[in-house]
Amino acid sequence: MDEKTKTENYLRGFGFQGTASRGDWIEEIGELSYGKELKNALVKPGNWTIGATGFGEFLPYDDNRVTLSPTEKDKWGLPQLAFDVEFKENEYNMREDIKKQIVAMFEAAGFKDVSAYDEETGPGLGIHEMGGARMGHSPKESIVNKNNQVHLVPNVYVTDGAFMSSSSCVNPSLTYMAFTARAANHAAKEFKSGSFS
Repeated sequence: MDEKTKTENYLRGFGFQGTASRGDWIEEIGELSYGKELKNALVKPGNWTIGATGFGEFLPYDDNRVTLSPTEKDKWGLPQLAFDVEFKENEYNMREDIKKQIVAMFEAAGFKDVSAYDEETGPGLGIHEMGGARMGHSPKESIVNKNNQVHLVPNVYVTDGAFMSSSSCVNPSLTYMAFTARAANHAAKEFKSGSFS
């Protein structure tokens, strides 16, 4: 990222994931041509397009919470989860820079007809979201311990993204897998030792 254009009004960072494709016969669905002209149009490759989506880190704010609802119940009568989570100024400032940087990058690469888009989004609408069952040393400040065990229910392990308090801006799937393998190994040892009944 060019230091001259870097915005300093947010913490952490972001990455991009993109795609490029060429149009195909679907562009002729409108059937504006027919006969030989249509046949030729159907086998001719279409125009190239390229796009990218920014993935920024959502900071682990203490006031973002997942709790048990005091009123809403599931079909078994158990409390449902209540989410009190929101993006804050840091995420919105980063989002503006994401749009600015991708346009600058594409224009510097020589692409034409470059524009940014901004779809309505918020917590829960992305992929690989994290948090809600933070890992830590104390049950007062976290849900799971260093082995991914729920502090208050040690025969329950949480190994999806819930135990991680922050997402970074990269795909965390291999990290989930590593923690899951470690937690499964720990659970097997605990089971063999008779810790779980």
